Amino acid sequence: MTSAIPHRATGIAAPLRAFLLAFVALVALAFPVRADDAALPDAATLQAIISGQIAAFQHDDAATAYSYASPDIQGVFTTPETFMAMVKNSYGAIYRPRSVAFGTLEMSDQGPVQTVYVTGMDGEAFIARYTFVKLPDGSWKINSVLIEKDDSPTI
Repeated sequence: MTSAIPHRATGIAAPLRAFLLAFVALVALAFPVRADDAALPDAATLQAIISGQIAAFQHDDAATAYSYASPDIQGVFTTPETFMAMVKNSYGAIYRPRSVAFGTLEMSDQGPVQTVYVTGMDGEAFIARYTFVKLPDGSWKINSVLIEKDDSPTI
């Protein structure tokens, strides 16, 4: 009496399977997974967060300004007062802007990045790039702000 024993595919099936797996892996490497537009949050939502924090800075409302910061930022600056002092000393153009204009919203490896054009009270122009993190409850928080002088010519 003989019994049927399952065995590995032989012949052309095994090499074909190996080829297909290699092909799929190559395609995956050639076209890395990217966040599509559906994964990008609504620009108006993130711009409202930035505007709310800037308004809080302008009113010296440390608690509200701090509430827009991510848990990571709040872990570094453990009180609203220390957070406000850091912004006041290091981000003067954002603390008291003369003007604010929103640029593009893009997805990066760190999450959404909103470009903001800021002019300080002294007339100096800056480009600020706000990165955001999405919390488990679905809300967005500011995770960092990188600011650099904008030396672009103006009209």
